[in-house]
Amino acid sequence: MKRALSLAARGKGKTSPNPMVGAVVVQHGRVVGEAYHRQAGQPHAEILALQKAGPRARGGTLYVTLEPCCHSQKRTPPCAPLVIQSGLSRVCVAMTDPNPQVSGQGIKILKRAGLDVSVGVLEKEAQQLNEGYRHWIKTGQPFVILKGAMTLDGKIATKTGQSQWITSERARQDVHRLRSHVDAVMVGIGSVQSDDPELSARGSKHSEKRRKGRQPIRVVLDSRLRIPIKAKVLTWAHEQPTIVCTTAQASPKKIKTLKHRGIQVWIVAQKNGMVSLKAVLRKLGKVGISTVLLEGGSVLNSAALHEGVVNQVRLYVAPKLLGGQDSKSLIGGVSPKTIEQAWHLENPELKKIGQDWLVVGSLHPRK
Repeated sequence: MKRALSLAARGKGKTSPNPMVGAVVVQHGRVVGEAYHRQAGQPHAEILALQKAGPRARGGTLYVTLEPCCHSQKRTPPCAPLVIQSGLSRVCVAMTDPNPQVSGQGIKILKRAGLDVSVGVLEKEAQQLNEGYRHWIKTGQPFVILKGAMTLDGKIATKTGQSQWITSERARQDVHRLRSHVDAVMVGIGSVQSDDPELSARGSKHSEKRRKGRQPIRVVLDSRLRIPIKAKVLTWAHEQPTIVCTTAQASPKKIKTLKHRGIQVWIVAQKNGMVSLKAVLRKLGKVGISTVLLEGGSVLNSAALHEGVVNQVRLYVAPKLLGGQDSKSLIGGVSPKTIEQAWHLENPELKKIGQDWLVVGSLHPRK
């Protein structure tokens, strides 16, 4: 199963809105076929692994990271019947599929056909691998990752707004890798005006201006549509789509101009005169966006935390001290009155990246 999970991880950023799945066929202790789901709309991992195994699959065992599907409301045929037809004697499943169209039904079909089915092997690891998919299926909204680059004292920019570069090139490359793994990257209009980011996944130090690999959809929150027409985030619209989310306050003329350039403009509900994050996430979920990376400034970070939409925090911390009450902090707005009201991270992990540190944790619901 460890091998199946390793294979499944190769599909990061490529299978959405489908989950990442790996499969391994074993006969008499030998691997006779293995594969992973490469892209939505293409054959599933089980089918590819069984095709490689051929007649050697008969009487063997299939190790698969997710319950074989059994529904037909999709672009590929259901896997469970094909698994049965292969002549396998045993199927080992890491986790059941949270999709209500499957949710245990695939396992029941296999058992009714006489196969020996085991469920729950390395289940925790499988669930963590597909935490974005699981969240999207259960809530209809994307799994939201709040990413920040800051100094040891929690500062993300000087009082003049300068933030390039707080962290090292190694840390920035890790962010480019992360962008290629998510469905969308989201910023507020403040970040566009101050930093003019392109929000693409780019190459190594010697080619960091070169776009590389899969590119995420770019989402800009702009309640009054103040985005400059020459902003980098509006470039490459045909190969890397941009969605600008605004409100009824926006200029119809500006909307028309952006649409003419191939930019999607969404008019959404507002909250306190700003774009409602929850409204945007609901709409993103409906179009199949299952993971969103927040790369905003202190205003967007504060709004996301207060609205309770953040699922994971990834903080790149540089060994620097900026100081000053006038420098910009990771989280803006008003601070809690008590320590008990702070946001608590669950299962925090610490990892060294170059000269910086990466802190990752799931967000505990605020008390």
